[in-house]
Amino acid sequence: MSKTQKIDSKEVGLEIGLIIGNRLFNTEHLHYGYWTEDLPVNLMNLPKAQQNYSDFLKSQIPPSVKTILDVGGGVGKFAWQLQQEGYQVDIVSPSTVFSERARALLGEKSKIFECKFEEMITDKRYDLILFSESFQYIPIPKALEKCHQFLNKPGYILICDFFETGAEGESVMGGGHKLDEFYYYIKQQSMENLKNMDITPNTAPTLDVVDQVLSHVGKPVWELVIQYLESNYRVISKLLKWKFRKKIAKINRKYFSGARNGENFSIFKSYRLFLYKTS
Repeated sequence: MSKTQKIDSKEVGLEIGLIIGNRLFNTEHLHYGYWTEDLPVNLMNLPKAQQNYSDFLKSQIPPSVKTILDVGGGVGKFAWQLQQEGYQVDIVSPSTVFSERARALLGEKSKIFECKFEEMITDKRYDLILFSESFQYIPIPKALEKCHQFLNKPGYILICDFFETGAEGESVMGGGHKLDEFYYYIKQQSMENLKNMDITPNTAPTLDVVDQVLSHVGKPVWELVIQYLESNYRVISKLLKWKFRKKIAKINRKYFSGARNGENFSIFKSYRLFLYKTS
């Protein structure tokens, strides 16, 4: 009997986010929003902020670029927008669900590499390799090694992602390579740094929207479920609360403590755009 393959919790989380975004807000973007001063920070404006992010990212692509490899391209929404601008775009996506949607959206104009970037094999070369909130999932040395392998000479690496600042204290928000570690590895590369932009002030408000949802929807629902179990299944409820007490405490701390907000994000994370030119 073959063992059941474990499901990656991060992939499940992304797919849930995609379903919620698509059904409630008519958006298939999975990335942070880019908030401008004239855009009120609330849930209804999240799709607009996410489109702002995509427009900002497109504006940073050098004029000479024709071919792009989008690493972690999700369901292909951004790649499709790049197609409309005249770029030839391929996608790397380890998610079967996302890859199927990307194929349906992009058609035969784009190749979908259904694998991790570290495992990608191809003879194709690209003018630019894009990491939009995907760089954090790949070991830095391996990511840079693969970039050199798949880039034309010269070529470009565009990274838009958040990094750990190294601030004192404990953050409830995970993810991101350490920024100083990133700089350490980059210094060992023969690349020209064209852009290093701190866009944390524009992206951090996304966490305020998340906090609003968790406070006004997530927490009440969570408390109602617990109340229902305590009222109708006292013995089982006590057993579950004892058995999973550490996980329950972690959930309360991470999602319902109010600490998952833009202010704390700005302390522990630095959201940056990097553009490098390889020789």
